[in-house]
Amino acid sequence: MIKKIRRAIINIVKTNRKLKRIIRNFNIGNFSFQMETNSLRRMPYAYICFHAAMLAKKLGYKRISVIEYGVAEGAGLLSLEKYTEEITKITGVDIDIYGFDTGIGLPKPKDYRDLPYQWKEGFFSMDKNELLKKLKKSKLILGNIEDTSKDFFLNYKPAPIGAIIYDFDFYSPTKIALNMMINNDNLFLPRVFSYFDDTIGSDVELFNDFTGERLAINEFNLNNETIKITKPYHFISQHKEVWHHQIWIIHFFKNLKYNLFVGQQDPKLPK
Repeated sequence: MIKKIRRAIINIVKTNRKLKRIIRNFNIGNFSFQMETNSLRRMPYAYICFHAAMLAKKLGYKRISVIEYGVAEGAGLLSLEKYTEEITKITGVDIDIYGFDTGIGLPKPKDYRDLPYQWKEGFFSMDKNELLKKLKKSKLILGNIEDTSKDFFLNYKPAPIGAIIYDFDFYSPTKIALNMMINNDNLFLPRVFSYFDDTIGSDVELFNDFTGERLAINEFNLNNETIKITKPYHFISQHKEVWHHQIWIIHFFKNLKYNLFVGQQDPKLPK
């Protein structure tokens, strides 16, 4: 009975923006309740990290990594630190955090694919010293992604990467970040939960498949046979939140654990 009541409350809150805002602003309930009701401030961050940890647990991993491409002032990393601490309590899987950024804001757009009508050089700058005071465990990787991407795996030797936030805004650096996956299949979980921030937008941004992050995704899929970035159709079919449409799953078909069974044992057909 208690479970049914809890589920009923969760379903009511999930469809009520005012209730979600109240829960978020007054910090009502524990982390699990706030996540189930979509009341967390950065829901996609919590979602991808939680499900990455759940998959890692099924595959026998005790530690994974999450990456945020595009740190800016650091609000995302701070949220990740808070959420992953709670997720570790639930799943038992430790989560390391890495944040890539220039440290000086957006670079100059290279051409139309970087959407210069929307982004300007210097946007989203960072106060590095102030952010470092606030961070507890995240590792900042500062510099141009063209340079920092080359020796990341060698220098940091990260635990398998299970969740990625792509928030570089531009096409050019997103393309480089995506290419970091090539020939590194087993440095990731076989299916990586990802959030691409700039893929929906508004009447001003008008994000499309031929510029920005969407172009980078489409070109990556076209040029790579064994790694594919796909939509989670079970998730977007719910049509409840805009961010549902910003979640993508990266499949590493050559990953040594891709075919390991993680489904429900002895599933029962509905009567």
